[in-house]
Amino acid sequence: MDYDKFELGDVSLLSGEVLNSAFLIYKTYGKLNSSKDNVVVLPTFYTGSHQRNEGFFGKGRAIDPDKHFIISINIFGNGLSSSPSNSLAPQDGPRFPHISLWDNIACQYRLLTEQLGVEKIALVAGWSMAGCQAYQWAAQYPNFVNAILPFCASAKTSPHNFVFLEGVRSALCADQSWNQGDYISPPTRGLKAFARVYAGWAFSQTFYRESLFKEIGYQTLEDLLVDWENDHAENWDANNLLCKLATWQTSDISIGPLYNGDIGMALQGIKAKTILMPCTHDLYFPPEDNAIEAKSISNADFRPFNSPWGHCAANPGNDPEFTAALEQSINELLEN
Repeated sequence: MDYDKFELGDVSLLSGEVLNSAFLIYKTYGKLNSSKDNVVVLPTFYTGSHQRNEGFFGKGRAIDPDKHFIISINIFGNGLSSSPSNSLAPQDGPRFPHISLWDNIACQYRLLTEQLGVEKIALVAGWSMAGCQAYQWAAQYPNFVNAILPFCASAKTSPHNFVFLEGVRSALCADQSWNQGDYISPPTRGLKAFARVYAGWAFSQTFYRESLFKEIGYQTLEDLLVDWENDHAENWDANNLLCKLATWQTSDISIGPLYNGDIGMALQGIKAKTILMPCTHDLYFPPEDNAIEAKSISNADFRPFNSPWGHCAANPGNDPEFTAALEQSINELLEN
């Protein structure tokens, strides 16, 4: 195995339910230094894993395992950490409880403090749903996090984003094989429909208009769509996708006992140095949302990046200019 496991035991969730025999799968890179001030946390994005996070760091880069203690943590529901697909009855499949970002970060905090001896985080950074976790870290543990860099993310899922997610969820669940999550065989048609709808939002209108998909190896638009279909049908469990989707839909850093639903108070509670880096063509997390958030965060720098790649500008290897800007921003946060 190329990862480690942290046993959490039975975890009381924000919903009032209990996640039985919970565990987190994670991987570390580099070493914790003597002053314990070199910790970088990289949560995972919606269809991500600790392996996929390896595209965001490396020797000689802004996040460098020779300099930093990098902790890559798999979100609940991704098939590695506790998920519908790897849980026992009575919490298997569609009976898996709802997990909030609050729950994820509370358990990640336990991993860092109980298992890894971390006393302070230098930086939490992440793309998309991983960026939402960066916001959550800074709001939930404001004295524990020195800096955050959410890119292509938001502090609270917008109504428009919520509706998009309803669209892909409905496409998956329309498959007759779905059977309310108690499927005998995977709902392949639903997974492929999910992927086709998802692809329409992952990139911008300009990306498709200018056939930029050819820059990443697709000869035709249909080639891209079929590849997305196959990826979702072959690599993702339907209940896992919907578990994480529900977490995404309810993402809101103000939910919980600290702020009781007051998003303004939650944003003002963030003490970490903050760079917000949306993509101007992102259809999930438009820059306007981040611009509003930045006004309430005391130490925030709003840095929208113009890229026709849309949300997927941040995917390693897609847009070198985005990557260069991201590296520069990370360097600023880690060096100050």
